[in-house]
Amino acid sequence: MNKKYSKRDPIKDYFPLPNEIFCLNLSYGEIAVYSYLLYRENRQSFKCYPSYKTIGEALKMSKNTVCKYVRQLEEKELIATEPTNVFTKDGKKLNGNLLYTILPIELAKQYFYNRQLENVDRIVAEDKQRKHLERLNFKPDKQAV
Repeated sequence: MNKKYSKRDPIKDYFPLPNEIFCLNLSYGEIAVYSYLLYRENRQSFKCYPSYKTIGEALKMSKNTVCKYVRQLEEKELIATEPTNVFTKDGKKLNGNLLYTILPIELAKQYFYNRQLENVDRIVAEDKQRKHLERLNFKPDKQAV
């Protein structure tokens, strides 16, 4: 056995990353933010609450870029967010970090497949319309194309 490398605990030193994320057409930024949220999540509640700044520092991204990827992950049903509040010592209510919930990967897969079916339906409808116009001998203006 090679003694150069320290022994790692697979439960303590790693976190699970679903294989399906590589089949959902996610950008590298979305995968990075999603991975970081999985890394930070509480394994019992599936929740975490790092700030955009914290995520950005860890991933070498700006807060605005993190915000963009968080919105995209929400749209793709990989995560849900909810605002939190913080109260100062004098009772003043301030906005806190977002509370992230990692959703079951099955929701994201279903969303992805539904979007793919919508795209196919759109393409079929456009093709049907094009063929109908061709039957009517409609010649589209070349400048409009």
